[in-house]
Amino acid sequence: MDYVYGPGKNHLFVPGPVNIPEPSGTGAWESALTNTLSPGDRTVSFLIGQFSLLWIDQQQRLNFNVDVVESEWGQGANLDILAEKLAADHSHTIKAICIVHNETATGVTNNLATVRKLLDHYRHPALLLVDGVSSICALDFRMDEWGVDVALTGSQKALSLPTGLGIVCASPKALEASKSAKSVRVFFDWNDYLKFYKLGTFWPYTPSIQLLYGLRAAVDLIFEEGLDNVIARHTRMGKATRLAVEAWGLKNCTQKEEWYSDTVTAVLVPPYIDSAEIVKRAWKRYNMSLGLGLNKVAGKVFRIGHLGNLNELQLLGCLAGVEMILKDVGYPVKLGSGVAAACAYLQNNIPMIPSRI
Repeated sequence: MDYVYGPGKNHLFVPGPVNIPEPSGTGAWESALTNTLSPGDRTVSFLIGQFSLLWIDQQQRLNFNVDVVESEWGQGANLDILAEKLAADHSHTIKAICIVHNETATGVTNNLATVRKLLDHYRHPALLLVDGVSSICALDFRMDEWGVDVALTGSQKALSLPTGLGIVCASPKALEASKSAKSVRVFFDWNDYLKFYKLGTFWPYTPSIQLLYGLRAAVDLIFEEGLDNVIARHTRMGKATRLAVEAWGLKNCTQKEEWYSDTVTAVLVPPYIDSAEIVKRAWKRYNMSLGLGLNKVAGKVFRIGHLGNLNELQLLGCLAGVEMILKDVGYPVKLGSGVAAACAYLQNNIPMIPSRI
């Protein structure tokens, strides 16, 4: 489809810059894996949606021995099975646990603190590798407290930058593992970056200067607002969106409250509606971008992303637009119902802006 400018602001409410926003995170995935593991190493990885599926595919193509723990899409990682595997692994053949913190395809957030508790309980030395692409700087994420060994994110999510930067943070344990990992790596080799950092030039290749300056500004803005306040804002918008979905009489793709995501909500539609039509109508008539359902939930869900440089009044505009679209495609929504539910919650929960008190 050719891009044609529409008057006014494009109301971008996908959980990333495009309908399938994984490119910036893919290199970070590969960096995390190839710097800490050797071909044939056993990993335990959880398949709960499209992006965890893609990371598993990458692990398999990089010749790791991937022990896949699959759950129904809409459920979180099955940590009971992880406990069983750790308990049985007396010889410590599992070298890494690979888990997506927030699965944007289904709106599921996994409990990383529990993963760490299991590793500690069984005194298992496996590395904990975490895809935080759609969680870091939006959801509560505690690398040190949860003993995360490699955390990665992308510039196009909560940092509100264009796609293009994969950001990787490694623990001392992961850096030590990188000294003996035998996976082939060149562009993503941590040693090159560390060497040039120590030399004071910071980057072994031509960097994207504009994105790095943008990253500096984005981080400054996050700390100006306060990271706790950023997380609380995302919590409010996630709750408001779920209340709107409930008021519309629709269901969340995420099957339990404990897995609800505060950065993206995947909304199930009735069988007589193709969710792709909702996304098309949003773009064609209302100049709004919503997320498609991917893979197993294609045609069954549409996704509302509520993360990044976004405030509550912008979200309410999105919810109003979704109501009109639902009406357009034949769903008997009561106009204003979801917006009213979200407003009732937000009006009692939005704090004063500290700098304006």
